[in-house]
Amino acid sequence: MTALLQIDTTPHEFHPTPITDAEAAAMFRATVAMFAKWDLTDDQAATLLDVPVRSYRRWKAGEQGRIDRDGKARLSNLMGVHKALRYMFREPERSYRWIKTPNAAFRGASALDIMLGGELTDLMRVRRYVDAERGGW
Repeated sequence: MTALLQIDTTPHEFHPTPITDAEAAAMFRATVAMFAKWDLTDDQAATLLDVPVRSYRRWKAGEQGRIDRDGKARLSNLMGVHKALRYMFREPERSYRWIKTPNAAFRGASALDIMLGGELTDLMRVRRYVDAERGGW
């Protein structure tokens, strides 16, 4: 006699877990280190995070301010790009160089060029691309 497997098909409401302030602070510190590996200027970093350059420099020096919901989403997407690239390339240096390399998928622009558009959707576009390339979707 065989037992039937019952699968719960009841729709469940999705409740996202917000990024905490402590998690955002940790992501910010990791992002600053990643920006150094990507060899970004403070102006470029500030554009990616959508903060004034003075604020970025102050935060980078350890006087971190409050990170709002948009900032947390930006940090999350940047960390997602970094993670996907680390899966795609065995050598970390290749993943760091890739961000500035012209890419046919972006019509010859680099991922950094796309992200420097400054919109959250620009970061999301690059993240979706690298996630798809590594087979993460």
